[in-house]
Amino acid sequence: MRPRPKAGVAHKYPNDMDLKERIDADIKAAMLAREKDKLNALRAIKSAILLELTKDGSQSGLDEAVGMKILQKLHKQRMESAGIYHAQQRPELAQEEEAQAFVIEAYLPKRMSEEEVAASVREVIAEMGASSMADMGKVMGEANKRMAGKADGSAIATTVKRLLAGG
Repeated sequence: MRPRPKAGVAHKYPNDMDLKERIDADIKAAMLAREKDKLNALRAIKSAILLELTKDGSQSGLDEAVGMKILQKLHKQRMESAGIYHAQQRPELAQEEEAQAFVIEAYLPKRMSEEEVAASVREVIAEMGASSMADMGKVMGEANKRMAGKADGSAIATTVKRLLAGG
């Protein structure tokens, strides 16, 4: 009997594997390792990816940006659910959601710190010549493009407001 492989981590695969292929490989590894929580999270990701791929009837590959949006949405849902379960005194359900969020997080790019977000927003403000709250929409649009997937939209908005208000 050959030894079972350990469950893979999302970032150890070759660069030519797309998100769907990495998820499929990790599902197989999680099944072999009998990791129930990881398997549930990976199946949820695969389901969301398949829904996105078949949404418009197209069978083209999954764009990396679309894949990241799906992962962010799933992560946010899990964290919100965990918060609700904590508020309702249901720690066992909250723990399950947090475990799934942790698995999903492994596929997301590293989050920017507050200082990195502020530095990036300052750069956008300087490039656009923004000086007042009237320019917030333009700054937000560009900042969201640059930090897509790396920073939370509400954190970006808060930073933009603070810096344009003179903070």
